[in-house]
Amino acid sequence: MSTAQSPPGTGFCRDCLADTGFGALRCGHCGSPRLVRNPDLAKLTLAHVDCDAFYAAVEKRDNPALADKPVIIGGGKRGVVATACYIARTYGVHSAMPMFKALAACPHAVVIAPDMAKYVAVGHDIREAMLALTPLVEPLSIDEAFLDLAGTTSVHGMIPAKVLARFAQRIEREIGITVSVGLSCNKFLAKIASDLDKPRGFTALGQDDAIPLLADKPVGFIFGVGPATAQRLMQRGYRSVADLQRANEIDLLRQFQGEGRRLWQLARGIDHRPVVPERAARTISSETTFETDIRDQAHLEKILWQLAEKTSARLKDSQLAGSTITLKLKTADFHLRSRSHSLGAPTQLAAKIFAVCREMLAKEADGTAFRLIGAGVSALHPAHAEDIPDLLDQRSARAEQAIDVLRRKFGDSAVIRGIAYKGPEKP
Repeated sequence: MSTAQSPPGTGFCRDCLADTGFGALRCGHCGSPRLVRNPDLAKLTLAHVDCDAFYAAVEKRDNPALADKPVIIGGGKRGVVATACYIARTYGVHSAMPMFKALAACPHAVVIAPDMAKYVAVGHDIREAMLALTPLVEPLSIDEAFLDLAGTTSVHGMIPAKVLARFAQRIEREIGITVSVGLSCNKFLAKIASDLDKPRGFTALGQDDAIPLLADKPVGFIFGVGPATAQRLMQRGYRSVADLQRANEIDLLRQFQGEGRRLWQLARGIDHRPVVPERAARTISSETTFETDIRDQAHLEKILWQLAEKTSARLKDSQLAGSTITLKLKTADFHLRSRSHSLGAPTQLAAKIFAVCREMLAKEADGTAFRLIGAGVSALHPAHAEDIPDLLDQRSARAEQAIDVLRRKFGDSAVIRGIAYKGPEKP
């Protein structure tokens, strides 16, 4: 097989960054099989970087004895899987799976409770490394982000693909976890590319790769197409992405209005969304899963108050206030109930969050057994003094501010509000 050099910038080795030919199976310089090739490689500048099994990877990094063991990050038997390492995934364990099912599938797994403070710190280090490549970093979560490296070749002295390969090496060497990189011409294809070769992957997709790659995928594969939209599409004869590729754009517009144009474009790998450097938090919330189902409204209210305080503290720490309050409930049979109420003015007060959630809870607490409850605030913006509009709320604000001061000085248990107080254990 020919190992002739391909045109500059169309193929290289991920380990030594040397240029390689299209026909090569290994790098001619270092012998590595980890090669990246695409005819448009030098033109591709938009990437999706995703940490591999992030929480589990951090735990394995910190405890080498776990390296060859199936690891599940999650709560007790009543909780759900936050992350499963790739060994555990071979047993069918996946994120959001109920823990009892995960442990039935992989009973010898090592289960570790999430350590969010540690994961956030590691995520921050990775984010800083991303920002050293380009200011155009759009975080999607603690462990993934889009990056736009257009115009950075002269800065780094190499094409974006090599910059990203060097970045992946740095993360593995300095932080001790691995990432997968998807490089393309837009967000949609970059996200697809990062999923194609996990873990420790690097895939480059050009615009010309889109139509054949997407053709055999179900319509639900397209970004933003949920179960309801997929059902509507299938009812009208669009089962695969190829069906959408064959469709006339005008016909899709007539059937689905503005959504029709988006479907027509994405089916062809066309996506004009820019990378937005700062993604403001859309919701701040707290939730908990119970060890045993709870039916009693008074018991649920005590837990709800604690969650309202946690949510309020996060809002205050972020200097945010919100005008939509949401109560989240999950029944014993995993049915999710989400109820929201919009306020006349934004708030960050625990008392207000709790009061609104308690009213919504009263309508749901009809004897149903619940396994999870949560309280959240959305429609967020920077908090201002005018976010406390009336006298009653002003008094609550002053009381909460006093409690916050005491807790910062003496700890969270220094002051316990009445509804949260459990009292001493009975003999």
